[in-house]
Amino acid sequence: MDPSRAELPDDELEVGVGAEDNEADDQAPQPRLIRHRIRKRLIGRRLDKYLHGRFPRISRTILQRYIKQGLVTINGLPTKASYEPAAGDIVQIILPPPPPSEVLPEDIPLNIIYEDEWMLAINKAAGMVCHPAFAGQTGTVANAAAFYAASLSRGDDPFRPGIMHRLDKNTTGILLIAKTDEAHWRVSLQFERRTIRKEYFAICEGQIKLDGDIIRKPLAPHPETTQRMILPTASPPRQAMFKEAITEYRVDTRYRGYTTVNLFPKTGRTHQLRVHMSSIGHPIVGDALYGGHQVSEFDLAGQGSGEPLIKHQALHARRIRLVHPIRETPLELEAPLPPNIQRILDLLEAHRKLQLHVRNHN
Repeated sequence: MDPSRAELPDDELEVGVGAEDNEADDQAPQPRLIRHRIRKRLIGRRLDKYLHGRFPRISRTILQRYIKQGLVTINGLPTKASYEPAAGDIVQIILPPPPPSEVLPEDIPLNIIYEDEWMLAINKAAGMVCHPAFAGQTGTVANAAAFYAASLSRGDDPFRPGIMHRLDKNTTGILLIAKTDEAHWRVSLQFERRTIRKEYFAICEGQIKLDGDIIRKPLAPHPETTQRMILPTASPPRQAMFKEAITEYRVDTRYRGYTTVNLFPKTGRTHQLRVHMSSIGHPIVGDALYGGHQVSEFDLAGQGSGEPLIKHQALHARRIRLVHPIRETPLELEAPLPPNIQRILDLLEAHRKLQLHVRNHN
């Protein structure tokens, strides 16, 4: 369904642009032209806010872009988002059709843990990136979602239909995907305001002494590679641009040589949880990029196979709490641990248990 489709009031007129063009492709989506006469001026009501009230399924950011592109006029003339419509003004807006997706649909199975008509949530597998980085790239969550869903939100990036946030390639767990633009921008606003609560589960090396703490250490991309993040040093690289990064951790269980933790990111920087846990001397198991090591059944149990149980970080996005973007009711989702992380946890419980669990429920 067109995200801007809404019942029009009596003083609005909708005309399909190009509808009278006999050579137009009948199957191609057409722009929509809508005119509205302002009945009464409301002091302080900007044009972008007025339009958002008329088209609540379209974000203000997109409406502001339409205004800059000249798709919105006042009395036939270009205008600005800050303009305050006066009584008698004719507001005209051309709503462009959805652009064709640049993501190739691909039949890749998705582990869906929640779905309704506005959004879905998957338990992402390791080894799968969230969206293409260039035209023609396949094998991503976006490719799989484009095949599975009849429609996805457009967002601002043609390579990211439906993708509202990201997980690292080898981080497993909950990933939210929007089917409509309205759901997308409403959830994105919650991310922006930091009202969404995400909980990750990780297996870290060593025994963490504190039961919990908050790590406040800014992060920046490495000046020589985009594949690694760095912390400030006494003489940080001049090119580095550091941004605030905050992580809360709570110990779940201590084992001989290992600790399981629940992680609550307060910001969403690339590799944030991995860098922060490494920075306190407890890298995540399997995270070779930041000092973690692979483990085998023999390492944990003293017997069995020496083959690595996991070849990437033992980090899983386990829970997420948000307000449903359309129903406006609380929504909490949980994704089960993948088999390899669960296997490590079972071996720790069987062979390296030290004490009772330190549980923190919130």
